[in-house]
Amino acid sequence: MATWLSSCTISLLLLLISLQQSPLHASDTLTSNQQLSGNQKLISRDGNFALGFFQPAGSNGRWYIGIWYNKIPEQTIVWVANREKPVSDPVSSSLTISDDGNFILLANHSKSPLWSTNIKNNTAASSTVAVLLGNGNLLVRHESNASAVLWQSFDDFTDTWLPGNKLSRNKKTGVIKRMISWKDRGDPAPGLFSIQLDPNGSKQYILQWNSSEVYWTTGNWTNNGFSGVPEMSPVNPYPSSRFLFQFVDNDEEAYFTYNIKNDALIFTRTIIDVSGLFQTLVWAEAQQAWANSFTKPKAKCSVYGVCGEYSKCRENAASPCSCLKGFSENHPNNWKLDDQTAGCRRNIPLQCANNGSMKAKHDRFYAIDSVKLPDNAHITDATNVHDCELICLNNCSCLAYSHNGTCLVWHNHLMNLQDNIDTSSDSIFIRVAASELSNSGNKKLWLIGIIIGGFTVLSFGVAILYFLHRRRAIINGLNHDNGSLISFKYSNLQLLTRNFSEVLGAGSFGSVFKGVVSDTTAVAVKKLEGFHQGEKQFRAEVSTLGNIHHINLIRLLGFCSEGAKRLLVYEYMPNGSLDKHLFGSSSTTLSWKIRYQIAAGIAKGLAYLHEECRDCIIHCDIKPENILLDDSFVPKVADFGLAKLLEASMRGTVGYLAPEWISGEAITTKADVFSYGMMLFEIISGRRNLEHKETTMETFFPMLVARKLLEGEVQALLGEGLINGVNERELERACKVACWCVQGNESSRPTMGEIVKILEGVIDVGMPPVPRYLEVLCEGSENAKFFSYEAAK
Repeated sequence: MATWLSSCTISLLLLLISLQQSPLHASDTLTSNQQLSGNQKLISRDGNFALGFFQPAGSNGRWYIGIWYNKIPEQTIVWVANREKPVSDPVSSSLTISDDGNFILLANHSKSPLWSTNIKNNTAASSTVAVLLGNGNLLVRHESNASAVLWQSFDDFTDTWLPGNKLSRNKKTGVIKRMISWKDRGDPAPGLFSIQLDPNGSKQYILQWNSSEVYWTTGNWTNNGFSGVPEMSPVNPYPSSRFLFQFVDNDEEAYFTYNIKNDALIFTRTIIDVSGLFQTLVWAEAQQAWANSFTKPKAKCSVYGVCGEYSKCRENAASPCSCLKGFSENHPNNWKLDDQTAGCRRNIPLQCANNGSMKAKHDRFYAIDSVKLPDNAHITDATNVHDCELICLNNCSCLAYSHNGTCLVWHNHLMNLQDNIDTSSDSIFIRVAASELSNSGNKKLWLIGIIIGGFTVLSFGVAILYFLHRRRAIINGLNHDNGSLISFKYSNLQLLTRNFSEVLGAGSFGSVFKGVVSDTTAVAVKKLEGFHQGEKQFRAEVSTLGNIHHINLIRLLGFCSEGAKRLLVYEYMPNGSLDKHLFGSSSTTLSWKIRYQIAAGIAKGLAYLHEECRDCIIHCDIKPENILLDDSFVPKVADFGLAKLLEASMRGTVGYLAPEWISGEAITTKADVFSYGMMLFEIISGRRNLEHKETTMETFFPMLVARKLLEGEVQALLGEGLINGVNERELERACKVACWCVQGNESSRPTMGEIVKILEGVIDVGMPPVPRYLEVLCEGSENAKFFSYEAAK
C-alpha cells in the first residue's frame, strides 16, 4: 500500500511539473515559465482576438507571430511582430518571456532572440506576464500590477489602426508613430506606403510613398473633422457616422483616435493597404466579408508609384495597372497579389545604354496619346518636336520625351504615367529598342500582304465580303474590352436597326431602338434630340461617358456624330426598364429579394457617379424608366451624363423632383438622392406613389411609410404577394432610407455611398422625421391633385 501511494505521489508531482512547463494555452496570459509554439495561441478573454504563429497566403514556408480576429472565418491580421524576420518552422520556434522580462521569439531552438520587445531596466523581470486584451492590444506588464505596462503592441504599429489606438507625435522625444503597409499580400515586411502625423507640426496626417513623396493629406483638424475628409463632418439630424473621433494636441503630444459608438460593432479596422489606399473596413456579418466604409484617396491612380516604373495607370478599370509596350511585369507573383509597385522591366535593353551613343540609332520611340505626364520631367531647350526627339535620342539616360510648346524629357525612371481623357491631355514618346517596333511592323506588313492577296484571289466576291466585313467589324468592336468607344457611321446604325424599325422606348432625351448585330449580340441605339453642342465638345463629353464602367451603370459602346445626326449605342438589356415590372401588366411580381437587390444596385451605381468618377456626375432624372434590368435582374442606371451632354435647362421628372429644383437653389448630388428616395418608395410598394386619382396624406404612400415606421408596423405596407417572402430587417432599412432621402433640407439626406452601406447592413441609421416637404404637398387637395396628376405622367 505504501509503495502504491509513493508511486502515485511521484506521478502526481511529475504531472504538476509538466503542467507548469506545458506550452498549451487557451487563456489570454503567458507567464514567465510558459511558451507558445506550433499551433498554440493566446486568446483574449472575450474571444475576439488571438495571438500565435501564422502563415500568409503565398508566403512559401515563412511563419510570423501575429494577432488576428479569432471569431472571423477570413484570417485578418492586425499586428505582426517579426515583420522582416520570418521563421521556417513554428514547431521548433517559441514565443516566451526571457529572464530579463522581455517578450521574445526564439527561432529553431536558437538561444538568441529573433525578435524582442526590448524592455530596458525591468526591475521585476521574474513577475512579468504577457496579456492579450479584447481590443487587440498585447501588453507586457507586471503580474501583480495591471497598470505597470512595460510594453504594448499599440505602440508598435504595423499596417493596422484599431479603435482606441493613437497615431501620435511625441513633442518631447520627437517620436512619430507611423503605419506602414505590407510589402505585398503575402509578405508583411514594411512596404512603400505609410501614414503619419505631419512631422512639420500641422494638425494633419500625410500619406507617403517611400517615406518621401506625399500623395494625399487629410487637411488640418477643424474641431469637427479634417478639412480634406468631408465624410467626417456631422450631418444633422442624419446619423451618418458610427464612430467617435478625438484629436488631442497638448504640450506632451498630438494624436488622433477613434472609437465605435456601438460595442457590437467591434470588428472595425483602419489600414494602409499594399496599394497605398487608406481604408476603414467593417466586418459585415451577413455577407461574411469586410465592407469598405472609407477610402482615401478616391482615385487609385493618384497614389504615388502605385503601378511602379514603366507602367500606365487607368482609373476605374478592373486592373488599373498595365505595362507599357516593350515592357513586362517585374515580379509577376507580386502583381497577382495586387502589388504592382515593383513596376515593369524592358523586354529588350536599349542599344544606346549597352553600346554607347553611337548605337542610339538602334533605339526608337512610339507615342502614347491622351495621358497625364509622369513626374520629374526635365525642361530642355528645343523649339520643335524633331529637336526634342534628337535631344532625347542622343542622351543614353533619356527614357521618354514630350513636346507641347515645351520640350520635356525623362531620365533614370518613368513613374506615374496615367490615362487622361481631358481635352488638355498630352502625348508622350517612349524609348524602346528598335527591334520592339520593327517586329511589330513586319507582322503588320505580313498581315497586310495576306489580306491584299486574299482580296485579289476573291475579287469576284468583293461586294459580299464588304458587307460581311462591315458587320464583322461592328461585332468585333462590340466584343472588345479595351474600353475605347466605337465611332459608328449613320449608315451602319441604319443597317443594325433595320432603319430604326423596332422602338424600345422614348424619353426626354430621345427615342431608343433595338439593333441586332448577330444572333447573340443586340444593342440599344438612342437618337438624341435637343442637343446644342458643337462636334468637338460632343465627342469630348461622349468620350468621358465611355470611360465609365460599373456593373450597375449601362455601358456606352459607341456613338455617331454626322452633322445633325447624334446617336449613342448602348448595351442591350433584355428585361427592359424597371417601370414595366413595377407598374406594367405583367403577371409576375418581383420578389422582395429581387427588389432589394435592385434598390441596392441602383444605389451603388449612383454612388459611383457621385463619389468615384474623376468628375462628379449628377444624373438629374432618376426614375424607374431610367433603370434597366439585365437577364438576371441586375439593375443598370441609364441616361447618366445626358443632362449635361444636351445642356437641358429643365431636368428631372415631376413626382421625383427635389424641392431645390423648384426653389431655384444650386443643384447637388442630393437632388439625385431625393429622386432615389421617391423611386425607392415605388420599389417597396410596387405601385406609383401617386396614382391618377385624388390623393391625401392618408393615401400618399411616402407619408404612410413615415407613419408606419414610427408605429413599428412597416410590414402592413406590403401586399400579399410580397409579405410572405420579405426580410423584415431589410424592409425597415429600405423604409428608413427612403424617408431620409426625401427630407426637404438636403443636408439631412444621406449620400449615395452612405445609402449603400445602410442597405448592406454595414452602418445603422436612426429613425427619420416625417418628411415635412411631402407633408406640405399633401396638406391641400389642390396640391395633392396637381402632384398626383404630374407624377402619373
